Amino acid sequence: MTSERVLVALSGGVDSSVAALLLQRQGYDVTGVFLRHGAKNPPKTVHLKQGCCSSEDALDAAIVADQLKIPFHVIDMEDEFSAIKTYFREEYAQGNTPNPCAVCNRDIKFGALLRFADSMQAPFLATGHYAQLQKDAEGVRLYRGKDVQKDQSYVLFPVSEEVLKRTLLPVGGLMKSETRALAKEAGFPVFDKPDSQEICFVPTGDYRDVLRATGGLGTKGNMINLQGEVLARHDGHMGFTRGQRRGLGFASTQPMYVLDIDADTGDILVGTKTSTQTAEVLTQDFHWFGADGPPTEPIPLIEAQYRSAAGGVRASAEFLPSGEVRVAFLDPIESVNPGQGIALYAENRLLGAGWIAESVLRQPSAV
Repeated sequence: MTSERVLVALSGGVDSSVAALLLQRQGYDVTGVFLRHGAKNPPKTVHLKQGCCSSEDALDAAIVADQLKIPFHVIDMEDEFSAIKTYFREEYAQGNTPNPCAVCNRDIKFGALLRFADSMQAPFLATGHYAQLQKDAEGVRLYRGKDVQKDQSYVLFPVSEEVLKRTLLPVGGLMKSETRALAKEAGFPVFDKPDSQEICFVPTGDYRDVLRATGGLGTKGNMINLQGEVLARHDGHMGFTRGQRRGLGFASTQPMYVLDIDADTGDILVGTKTSTQTAEVLTQDFHWFGADGPPTEPIPLIEAQYRSAAGGVRASAEFLPSGEVRVAFLDPIESVNPGQGIALYAENRLLGAGWIAESVLRQPSAV
């Protein structure tokens, strides 16, 4: 048993609620914190499973804290969330696909929250993420959660090892069904609350609504096929992402997809589904977990994950003198987008990760 203080990020959902419960049972001195993003609530006609930062979520978090009889704080993170929104827009402006949840983890849930923990002299912080940590004298190792369908280790990829040393992930060793059962047993009203599915500051579910409200959709341009033919005009390049099929603004005898986005001219390159296949990506800001450090030789077979959906794909990895990593996919992979993160796994262990700076199509063609 321990009486050390831990700051738990209570989101108002079942996972963070059970994280606080388990830590309390383990003897920690638990304090709950709800991070308020300062945005207005969605209209009454909008029904999304956000479960992250709304006033309803704040109330759910407060109820759980009251049931556990632990201190509870609501922290205004409007400025920090505003920075996330700025990043969100800037990535789309560059023709990339942003990953706001991973950036939020790095800068807010495991960044600003750690600073608040320091102000409270709390040695640890905790969340309800489905991932597992192993700590020893050699460093921190990050593993997938026991429930592989709910695994969230990928969205922790930009969190530094120094922060993870002070992090507790109590539900990482549970199946989601076990988490809900514990919440129901404890009498938490959130035991059957749906999982969050949307970006917290996109209340309508359409990211373009946020972009329109903060300056528009960017540069107008042409929809161009691989033969250089202009198929249509569009109202702004930020309204498209690589791999997008619907809403392209023109008719075709076969499904067409966005292949590339030229942020300078506004032109959008489109092609058939087979044309979306990515051969390799080049990363930036790559970092490694644990004392092993980067390998000195290429890895011919590794598992790479490039989106939040559970599971990875077969790939090889080459480590460049610059410290960056080139990841080549061994099987046909569709629409791997710059701006997203890519994490490399050996079985269930996340070895290292970085941000995708460039993707190369198997049938490359410039806009």
